[in-house]
Amino acid sequence: MSELIRLTAAELAEKIHSREVSAVEVAQAHLDRIAAVDGTVHAFLHVASEAALVSAALVDDGLAAGVAPASPLAGVPLALKDVFTTIDMPTTAGSKILSGWRPPYDATLTTRLRAAGVTILGKTNMDEFAMGSSTEYSAYGPTRNPWATARIPGGSGGGSAAALAAFEAPLAVGTDTGGSVRQPAAMTGTVGVKPTYGGVSRYGLIACASSLDQGGPCARTVGDAALLHEVIAGYDPLDSTSIDEPVPAVVAAARLGASGDLSGVRVGVIRELGGEGYQAGVRSSFDAAVVQLQKLGAEIVEVSCPHFEYGLAAYYLILPSEVSSNLARFDAMRYGLRVGTGASAEEVMAATREAGFGPEVKRRIILGTYALSSGYYDAYYGQAQKVRTLIARDFAAAFTHADVLVSPTAPTTAFPIGDKVDDPLAMYLNDLATIPTNLAGTAALSVPSGLADDGLPVGLQVMAPALGEAVMYRVAAAYEAARDAEDGGPLIHRVPEVPA
Repeated sequence: MSELIRLTAAELAEKIHSREVSAVEVAQAHLDRIAAVDGTVHAFLHVASEAALVSAALVDDGLAAGVAPASPLAGVPLALKDVFTTIDMPTTAGSKILSGWRPPYDATLTTRLRAAGVTILGKTNMDEFAMGSSTEYSAYGPTRNPWATARIPGGSGGGSAAALAAFEAPLAVGTDTGGSVRQPAAMTGTVGVKPTYGGVSRYGLIACASSLDQGGPCARTVGDAALLHEVIAGYDPLDSTSIDEPVPAVVAAARLGASGDLSGVRVGVIRELGGEGYQAGVRSSFDAAVVQLQKLGAEIVEVSCPHFEYGLAAYYLILPSEVSSNLARFDAMRYGLRVGTGASAEEVMAATREAGFGPEVKRRIILGTYALSSGYYDAYYGQAQKVRTLIARDFAAAFTHADVLVSPTAPTTAFPIGDKVDDPLAMYLNDLATIPTNLAGTAALSVPSGLADDGLPVGLQVMAPALGEAVMYRVAAAYEAARDAEDGGPLIHRVPEVPA
């Protein structure tokens, strides 16, 4: 295995920009790794080998000509979740209904990555239309967790997280609707960030639930995630929900945190995100992380968010309702799959949706259509929105007592493939701790907090107010540095070798 693939994004950028190594060499090393292990992991749906090498060569040519790098991450490879549009690659959202579709435009996030000189290696696997917690609902087969290939990597962004853990890419991008960046990060020993809603443009992001979806950075270190965050974030007039405010200074905050001093920072432990329902190893890892934060100088306080217990129920009314509306556009008339061309429009539409949508997508469309139907709208969708307001108020009250809030990211470690795929409620419970942040539109990240008794990774979730990402990165970076020092090195370097 090339030693280049084990370096952080920051280390790779330093070597590329100093011309110690070329961006083409770095890209090729990662493409070779993908070729060696992705037959097992299945993190990628499309590998853009030729385009990646061309992109990397442009960075090298600029550096040779004395041109300053386009960004601190110029020349660094990245894996892109297959839910962002890319004009030069297929975009499927993990669904047969978009099989082979090549969009006529790039997502704003894609455009920003290209402008920054980032090398896009390809598109990663995901639960269909980002609906799932295990990446088993992809129409193109499941992704496997590099820590234990018989287990799930989390979802819906399991492909991006698995690519990081398998050393196929040093950076990735995911989307988080109810935990789809953070939960896979926890289950693969990586870092995943859900920025403030509106902090990263959704233009060109194929919608699941428009009031909840948010793109975010994925990496193997907090510092790398911060570097990527500053590249992809910022106001976009093409997105009506985009926040017209400066991007929080997350890179400086992460560097400050890495010094290891959290004096003056108040960390709130949420009473309702603990207790029953958490795997013993997850709970003990979280308790140890809280002790570590206190050792770093943080003040630990307990806070109550009493309406969090209703978050799961509210989410699974709001999300399906928005799914029902958003996925109505896939009608076999304009783009994507078309089945039954000789029949009437209604028959073609029905046949195409039957063939093109998977079981979880159909389940959520049915739930959402029912919740929005006449006579049920107020009882279900309307009530769920009221709960959403109460959860936002819980967060606001908690943040008067604490600068950040912490909890376990997921209630368990990665479970075996197939274990919960026929039990939707058990699957939905994986998002218990992550959903409240999406409902409130605030920020959160998951940072590795060690291994549970079963030898699988566990994540610590750090939550912050809207546009409060700086303190969130500071706390996570301080914890990461202390944990690495205590464990004798980064957790990610203990991932078992993936069989080729």
